[in-house]
Amino acid sequence: MAARPARLRLWLLLHLLPQVYCEYGMVHVLSEKGSSKGKDYCILFNSQWAHLPHDLGKATLLQLQDQTASVLCSPSDVPDGGFNNQIPMVMRGNCTFYEKVRLAQINGARGLLIVSRERLVPPGGNRSQYEEIDIPVALLSYTDMLDIGKSFGSSVKGAMYAPNEPVLDYNMVIIFVMAVGTVAIGGYWAGSRDVKKRYMKHKRDDGAEKHDDETVDVTPIMICVFVVMCCSMLVLLYFFYDHLVYVIIGIFCLAASIGLYSCLSPFVRRFPLGKCRIPDNNLPYFHKRPQVRMLLLAVFCISVSVVWGIFRNEDQWAWVLQDALGIAFCLYMLKTIRLPTFKGCTLLLLVLFVYDVFFVFITPFLTKTGESIMVEVAAGPSDSATHEKLPMVLKVPRLNSSPLALCDRPFSLLGFGDILVPGLLVAYCHRFDIQVQSSRVYFVACTIAYGIGLLVTFVALALMQMGQPALLYLVPCTLLTSFVVALWRRELAMFWTGSGFAKDLPQPPVVIAPVNCPQLPKDSSVPASQQDTEQMTNPTLHVKELHGSASAEEELADTSTKTNQSEISVAHSEEPAAQNKDDLESKCLNAEQNDLE
Repeated sequence: MAARPARLRLWLLLHLLPQVYCEYGMVHVLSEKGSSKGKDYCILFNSQWAHLPHDLGKATLLQLQDQTASVLCSPSDVPDGGFNNQIPMVMRGNCTFYEKVRLAQINGARGLLIVSRERLVPPGGNRSQYEEIDIPVALLSYTDMLDIGKSFGSSVKGAMYAPNEPVLDYNMVIIFVMAVGTVAIGGYWAGSRDVKKRYMKHKRDDGAEKHDDETVDVTPIMICVFVVMCCSMLVLLYFFYDHLVYVIIGIFCLAASIGLYSCLSPFVRRFPLGKCRIPDNNLPYFHKRPQVRMLLLAVFCISVSVVWGIFRNEDQWAWVLQDALGIAFCLYMLKTIRLPTFKGCTLLLLVLFVYDVFFVFITPFLTKTGESIMVEVAAGPSDSATHEKLPMVLKVPRLNSSPLALCDRPFSLLGFGDILVPGLLVAYCHRFDIQVQSSRVYFVACTIAYGIGLLVTFVALALMQMGQPALLYLVPCTLLTSFVVALWRRELAMFWTGSGFAKDLPQPPVVIAPVNCPQLPKDSSVPASQQDTEQMTNPTLHVKELHGSASAEEELADTSTKTNQSEISVAHSEEPAAQNKDDLESKCLNAEQNDLE
């Protein structure tokens, strides 16, 4: 019985508590002298107090009065003469939003800006208070208030408005091109490495110049361990973000420099300059005597990562370096990590599908703030003391004048996992294409399916106006497309289990020239079957009985000479056959290599 009153109070709290609407808007500030251009600042308002016009041209330009020395909680805080046709700026605290806006409205204000040193929250009230107030009230950050005074002085005018949110931003096109291009190039590069390995087996390669990276085959146990580590790291980042974010930034700098080196090294090796090597030494890594050009490339890649690490918070241009390093990292991972079977691909994609959906859609019901753990960590907690952002995303600044570009998140984000996870399946499809010589049917179909899934993700983002787990749409599109293509081509069993790829590739036919051995004269006293058996047992040696021991020895020597000549002729005939085999394999591999290039 004691639990029933508690349940009743909880029901009343949830159903009778007034709902607070939270909307982003802008305050356009101008100097009264008109000597400088205007500037927009982010505000957070509740449209239940009063609506704001959607067009700046329809907004009324009013004088902003700086009253941040008071909190406007009592009539004594109102200056002499009141706020006649003005928008006062007052500090937050000591009383409710309703008490502040009521005093402002009574004293002739046409709006109210409440300056907050803390996180911006929508100014709430109840239904009767909303009906009483008819002027807009919004929250402005303390840093923006200081910037207004620094940029425009004390005599300023402002107009509050809330432009409509665009359905989709143009930066989605840039993200789409980067994501699909990375998946296509990475998958193609990963598949071509198998042919390259076979090609290099038939050519003498200098040990110091051998630059083919080793691949890592992913097993089901590795997949389970990886998912557990992802879940643990995400939860740890949610609770200890300010401490672990610098660890992730350091790991990203190291991994991105390695990825950039791996992507640029094939192009640097084509240059004819810098082939000389450093002198003999006992230093780590340098004892291998790397080429000067490769050493300079390593210094360049490390420098790019260091530059990004220092200027990572520069919103004007640092995102370009982050995207370039991120794409290089993804390409390196796609060509290094290999899923040997479609069964492994299905396991990985389905497990991460559940992981993505859980941390985006289910965790809001488990957190105190109602925020998704995935979105909160990817975008950075709003109450973070460091204000650092995780670098494991592709980000592009918004290209419109939306309030969201100033207030909430000025960048559109796409996580590396949304590129790497489907990209591993695309790479597997290209390897399988090479195995069965299918003219890249699987590779093209899976790449197109990835692009369609990404478009569906953008549409869902526009319709729901909230962060979307991209794998929710990418995994079904890519998995089902690959499955249907394999079923249509009647190769599902081979596609499901894989076949080791390079070792099972069809080899060119081996042509061996027949060797004609001269027949020795038959002895009439010996049965034909016995002579055939002797010739099959030793087809190159047949000694006849001759008169006299000397004649027998001479004939035996002649027979031995013929035998040696016959063996030599067989050896010489086998050498061209083996050479023909190598030539055919080399021609086949050369054709595949030229086609890939």
